[in-house]
Amino acid sequence: MSSRYGSEVYVDASELADVPLKIAGDLPTGGLSDVRIFRRWLNNEEVQLLARESTLKKLLKSGTPWDDLDLQDHATPNRFHNQVINNDYRDCARDLSATQRRRDLVYSRSTTTPVMQERPSAPRAWVLERGAYDQRREQVAPAVPEVLDFDKTEFQITGDGLTTRTENRLDLAQWLVHPDHPLTARIMVNRLWQSVFGVGLVKTSEGFGVMGDRPTYPALLDWLAVEFVESGWNVNHILRLIISSSTYLQSSVFTVEKLQLNPDNRFLARGPRLRLDAEILRNQALVVSAFLHRDIGGPSVKTYQPAGLWEVVAISESNTREFQPDSGDALYRRSVYTFWKRTAPPPAMAAFNAPAREQCTVRRERTNTPLQALVLMNDLQFVEAARHLAQTALKRSSKDETRAAWMLRTALSRPKKEVDTVESVSSARSCRALFQQTPPAAQRLIHCGDSNPDEPLDAAELAAWTMVANAIMNRDDFLNK
Repeated sequence: MSSRYGSEVYVDASELADVPLKIAGDLPTGGLSDVRIFRRWLNNEEVQLLARESTLKKLLKSGTPWDDLDLQDHATPNRFHNQVINNDYRDCARDLSATQRRRDLVYSRSTTTPVMQERPSAPRAWVLERGAYDQRREQVAPAVPEVLDFDKTEFQITGDGLTTRTENRLDLAQWLVHPDHPLTARIMVNRLWQSVFGVGLVKTSEGFGVMGDRPTYPALLDWLAVEFVESGWNVNHILRLIISSSTYLQSSVFTVEKLQLNPDNRFLARGPRLRLDAEILRNQALVVSAFLHRDIGGPSVKTYQPAGLWEVVAISESNTREFQPDSGDALYRRSVYTFWKRTAPPPAMAAFNAPAREQCTVRRERTNTPLQALVLMNDLQFVEAARHLAQTALKRSSKDETRAAWMLRTALSRPKKEVDTVESVSSARSCRALFQQTPPAAQRLIHCGDSNPDEPLDAAELAAWTMVANAIMNRDDFLNK
């Protein structure tokens, strides 16, 4: 949209035609002196005033009274006074323009997230015939689904006591966390128990109803739930109680008789033994190799994954059609910061039963497959971590036995066993001889990943101990707790 006033043309920049820009190209008196560039949107009054600016200046210089000025309704004296003469008005207009520019900058770099709030008036809704918005049936009011058995007077909390309820989302939330609620605290402590022991006191942690399993120790579940509420819903307090208990500190060693009587350890006759979750395995590999970047907060990061996976499932307009991995410290952040594309989750984590996050998963499956060993042996994250662990061992000692003992102690968090040390040293010597015969293979191995190896170290030596570190990080006692 453009407006012509006298010899000047004003154009709405949001609707420019896709043609070359001409400055005063079709105006007989036009020139570069007529071009005005503004860093903000002009309102209609300002556009009109600019169009009449030269005429107004001439009239004012000639001493023409305000009453005799021909301002054609669109530029009345009051408007002219505000826009041109009143400095306070102009200062406010500049502040408003700066605020609008900041707003536009925020909108341009951020995704707008809708939020909800309660309506000031009484909410209204209707049952719609087959979902058609123009086929209203009976009117309905806010309420909690009857299946939840929400008592109408008992659990509404306002101020210091219980009063009648108004049946909205706040009432439901307060009902869920009320100390007398029979489920919320029990469900939470059961999930915390499951995170430590691999299975909850109620095995079906996703279902506490009549179709779920009964708790193996109901009194323990009740006690933990009460402790959780009385501690102020302190998750760390409950976790400390569990991991410092004599039940958790038991040895995981079992006898054949105990295994027959208690195959799934539902009666807690031994300490838990289970394969770690995918995210914890990756974190553990980064910790033992001293790679983990411990900064808290910040945006998601894109770690290693095979190229081209996103292209298969992405639409042409998607902003995640192509995978661009990060570099530097971002590659070594905790797994919780890993960027997650639900239609193509990180394959290294999916191999260890990490859910795709397309739906809520309360209880993960735990499988053991050959694919998991292949991931640990070949995925860049684990190979690079193994190389860094080996690199640190080489710097600490020149003796093979000392290197092997230190790596075993660091990775497994327990004193070394003589047989493990002997096997690790033997493997290192075999790999060293192999890499000394094939230097290119050693170079390819130690240059895996974004970080570079220490140049002074011998390539064949580092590659050999990288293979040993990789084997240690494939052991059951590294993968299992």
